[in-house]
Amino acid sequence: MPARTVQLVLAYDGARFAGWQRQPDERTVQGVLEEVLGKLCGAPVAALGAGRTDAGVHARGQAAGVRVPEKWGPLELRRALNGLLPDDVWVASAHEMRPEFHARYSATARRYSYVVGTDEGARSPFRRRWELAERRAIDPALLASEAAVLPGEHSFRAFAVQKTAPQDDHHRCIVRLAAWRRRTSGGPGGGGDGSGAVFEIEANRFLHHMVRFLVGTMLDVAAGKREPGTIARLLDAPDNRDVSSPAAPQALFLERVEYPPELYLSGP
Repeated sequence: MPARTVQLVLAYDGARFAGWQRQPDERTVQGVLEEVLGKLCGAPVAALGAGRTDAGVHARGQAAGVRVPEKWGPLELRRALNGLLPDDVWVASAHEMRPEFHARYSATARRYSYVVGTDEGARSPFRRRWELAERRAIDPALLASEAAVLPGEHSFRAFAVQKTAPQDDHHRCIVRLAAWRRRTSGGPGGGGDGSGAVFEIEANRFLHHMVRFLVGTMLDVAAGKREPGTIARLLDAPDNRDVSSPAAPQALFLERVEYPPELYLSGP
C-alpha cells in the first residue's frame, strides 16, 4: 500500500508520562501516540522521536516521524490525532516529508529551555509543575558567565550519565546558543507573576541528562556552592564524577527541532 512520510510536531505535559520512549508497563508519549495511530490506520504504526525526553520533561516542539497510508494527508492526520489523543498531548502541526526523512538522524539542531523561579510564588502549585523553585540567592552575573563558555564544540562527557552512550562515542556536541535570560510572563513554564531566569540552549545533539547537569552545576556556582569557572573546567573532564546533581526534570522543555528545508514536501 502506498505510504506517506509525515513529521508530527508534538506538545505535551510530561508530568504523567514516564518519558518519551515506549515501555511495556509505563505510560509514555510514544506509547500513547502509537496506540492512537494504530487505531486510525488499522495497523501498527511506529512513531520515531527526535529525542527521548525523560520522565516529567515537557515539550513544545518534539518531532516524530511516521509512515502512514497515503490517504492520510498531514492536515487530516493532525485533526484526527487531536480528536483522539489525551489532553496532555497535542499535535501542534504536521508536515509531509521526503521518504528519506528520519526524525532523529535528519535533525540539525534541537533547542531546550529550563525555567527557574526565584520568588516565593514559584512554590505555588500553579507554577511548581513547570519550573524549579530555587530557594537560594542566585547571582545572575555568575549564571551568565558560566553559560558563556558553552557555545562551540566541546566534549560533554562530564555532563552525561555514564554508559548511556556507546563506548566509542566522543561525547562531543556543537552548541549554537547557551544563555540565561530573565524570566518573563506568558503562561506555564515561564509565565505568571514572579521572578527568576530561563536557560536556553541549542545544539546539534544532546547527551542523557546533559541540560539538567548543566543547569544544576550553574545554579550551584551562582549560589556560591561552587567556584566560578566550574563549567569551563568540567568541559575538559574525562568523566562526570565532579558534576553537580542534575536539576529537577519538571522545568525542562524541548522547544523545537530543526531539519534541512529540502526534506519538507509541505512547508515547515
